Amino acid sequence: MTTMTDASVREFKMPDVGEGLTEAEILKWYVQPGDTVTDGQVVCEVETAKAAVELPIPYDGVVRALHFPEGTTVDVGTSIIAVDVAGGAPAEAAPAPAEEPAPAQEPAEEPKPEGRQPVLVGYGVAESSTKRRPRKGIPAPSGDTLHAATALQGELNGHGLRSRPLAKPPVRKLAKDLGVDLATVTPSGPDGIITREDVHAAVAPAPAAPTTAPAEAPAAVQAPAPAVTYDDRRETRVPIKGVRKATAQAMVGSAFTAPHVTEFVTVDVTRTMKLVEELKQDKDLEGLRVNPLLLIAKALLVAIRRNPDINASWDEANQEIVRKHYVNLGIAAATPRGLIVPNIKDAHDKTLPRLAEALGDLVATAREGKTSPAAMQGGTITITNVGVFGVDTGTPILNQGEAAILAIGAIKLQPWVHKGKVKPRQVTTLALSFDHRLVDGELGSKVLADVAAVLEKPKRLITWG
Repeated sequence: MTTMTDASVREFKMPDVGEGLTEAEILKWYVQPGDTVTDGQVVCEVETAKAAVELPIPYDGVVRALHFPEGTTVDVGTSIIAVDVAGGAPAEAAPAPAEEPAPAQEPAEEPKPEGRQPVLVGYGVAESSTKRRPRKGIPAPSGDTLHAATALQGELNGHGLRSRPLAKPPVRKLAKDLGVDLATVTPSGPDGIITREDVHAAVAPAPAAPTTAPAEAPAAVQAPAPAVTYDDRRETRVPIKGVRKATAQAMVGSAFTAPHVTEFVTVDVTRTMKLVEELKQDKDLEGLRVNPLLLIAKALLVAIRRNPDINASWDEANQEIVRKHYVNLGIAAATPRGLIVPNIKDAHDKTLPRLAEALGDLVATAREGKTSPAAMQGGTITITNVGVFGVDTGTPILNQGEAAILAIGAIKLQPWVHKGKVKPRQVTTLALSFDHRLVDGELGSKVLADVAAVLEKPKRLITWG
C-alpha cells in the first residue's frame, strides 16, 4: 500500500457501510491514477458480508494512488485511495534515501478534508469498529536508542501506521493457525499478495548443511509423502466470503440457538388465484407487481394483527421477550451473490397498492445486486417462497433474531374435495417455523391457520384486515 504525505493529498478510508462490519472486499475500481474525480463520484464497488455497495468519493481532485488491487479484503478505517485536492499530477515513487533516516518522530495530524466527511448517506464511519490487531514479533518504538527508532521508522508509512501485508482472508487464517507473522513472509503472488504457498514456505524448516562430504553414494532415501492436492480439472474451490459467509454464520447461529418447530397446512387457494387475476386488471394497481406473494404477504400481516405475540424476538442477554409493535416484513431473495433477506419497513401500515410497490422495488433491487445493508437490518418476520422452484414446501430456518418464518410451496392444480365433490383446485402447502422459546404451539398454529383461512377465502381480508 502506498501512502501520500503531501498536504494537498486526502486519504479516503474504507467506511463502515453497515452496522458492525469490520472489513470489505474491493470488487472493482472505476478510476485509475491520474483520473479527475468530483465530490460524490463513485470510485469503486465493495462487497461486505451483507451486500455489494458503491463508494462515492467525498471531494474533488486528481487520483494519486489506489492502495489496494481488486479482490483485496480491506479493514474498515484503512486508506484505499489518495486524491490530490489541489489537482496535481500523479506522484511517482520516491527514491530510496541515500543516508540513514532521522529518528522516528510523532507523525503530524492528518489534515481533515473540507466539506462533508467521507461516509455514505445513511451509514456512519465507526472508527472504533476498525479491526486492527497488533503484529507479533515487532518491537515497540523506543526512545532509548537511535537504532530502535530508525528500524521502526522504516516499517511505518506516512501516517504512522504499519503497512498491512496483502493477503486474502483464507491465507490470513492459515497464517494465524500456523503462528506465522505475515509481515515476515516474502510474497510471490501478483501485486505483492501473499499466497498459501508463501505461508507454508515460511514455516518449512531450512535444510541442514552436511557436516562432512559423503565418501560414497548415499543409500536411497524414502521420498516424502506428496502434499494433499486437488485436481483443478475435477474440482473448483471457491473462498467462503461476503454474502455466503454471512449467510452460513447466521444460519448456524439460528439453528443452534433457537429451538425450531415447523408446522404445515395444505390449503385450497383457488379463490386467491382468481383474485390475483382480477387485481391485475385493477386500474389502481396498474404497473405494479401483482402476484400470489402479494396476497400471501397481506394474509400474514392480517394474521400478525390478530396474533401480535408472533412478532417478537428473544433477548438472551437481558432475559426478555421483545414484542414489536411494527412489522418489517422480510422477503428471502435468491441473488447472484447468494441468499439475502431484505425487508419492507413498516409493512403493517401499507395499503395493498403500496405493499405491491414495495415488493416490486425490493425484488428488482435484489436482482440487480444493489440491496443496501440497511435494507437487510431490522426485520421482524420473514416469508420465503420456495414454490417458485416447483418445491412443495420445506422446513425453513429462522432469520436470526426473528420468531417466525413462513415458507410458501408451489401452487398446483390438484384433486380436492370442494362442496362435497372432487374437483381440480389450485392447492399449496404452507410451512411455518417458529422459535419455541417464545412461541408456543397454540400461537404458531393460530397464525398458520389464519393465513390459510385468508388464502382460502380472501374476502376475509376485508372483515379481518
